[in-house]
Amino acid sequence: MGVPRFRPAKAGDGESSPNLFVANCGPAVGLSYEAIESVFSSFGTVKGVYAADESGARVIVSYFDESCAQSALKSLNGCPCPDLGGRSLYIRYSVLQPPTPRGQVNNSVPVSLSTLELNIPGIYLWHDFISGKEEEELLAAVDSRPWKNLAKRRVQHYGYEFCYDVNEYPPGVGLSPHIDTHSAFEGSIFSLSLAGPCIMEFRRYLEAASLPNATSSIDMKVENLDNCTSILRRAIYMPPHSMLLLSGEGRYAWHHYIPHHKIDTVNDSVIRRASRRVSFTFRKVRVGPCQCEFPEYCDSKR
Repeated sequence: MGVPRFRPAKAGDGESSPNLFVANCGPAVGLSYEAIESVFSSFGTVKGVYAADESGARVIVSYFDESCAQSALKSLNGCPCPDLGGRSLYIRYSVLQPPTPRGQVNNSVPVSLSTLELNIPGIYLWHDFISGKEEEELLAAVDSRPWKNLAKRRVQHYGYEFCYDVNEYPPGVGLSPHIDTHSAFEGSIFSLSLAGPCIMEFRRYLEAASLPNATSSIDMKVENLDNCTSILRRAIYMPPHSMLLLSGEGRYAWHHYIPHHKIDTVNDSVIRRASRRVSFTFRKVRVGPCQCEFPEYCDSKR
């Protein structure tokens, strides 16, 4: 049967439910499922505690009796909980989702361990591209320089100002889906991962009408394409010391991004993001218009 799937309650779902969506609570913030169940059991018998999503910081607490969920929500919502490290929990009702019909696409994406499994033309990953000693030297070098703070991560610039050659990602911080702009950079883009692992997902949107208007910004970002039905999705695990190459179709036609998770699942194994991840990204500035074979994704004026 697997783990049941829940979603936060919406208008029309009824006033209450035996299931609670609990935020600021879970393994990613240092709270075990056993500790969570112990606290919520004081309001009645708990059927189970489940991950609400892949963040590791939101859980579902499911009771047999709806009145138990009501009591727990009333007592714990918005209040510091001494038995859970003094954390303030944010709770609302949740409902059980119906199973995915046969033939319907599931939202999860299997994670590949190699680019052979990934099977996207032009994308390659080399494990152990550098040694642990070289990693220490590179991290020491960048940490000796000042960082520039962005909204959720820090960067250092080498060469032109818009060339983000070093990016630091705190745990849980990812990268929005984008294609590096064709007009700004030539084909090959390299990314070296240091200090921590991550999952990188790739998306190929096949509906031309759904694509954003091409611009001359660094990244061609997409905000509302999750509803696009004609989409190919792949994902790969990038360990520390690995080097990723984006070229050809994989560089010009596939959006890439890093999901905003603190915990990732790889082949049924749970992998916690490290305290930091540093990415060295190498791009070459283009001197002429792009001549790629993917005009629907291209912003160059030919």
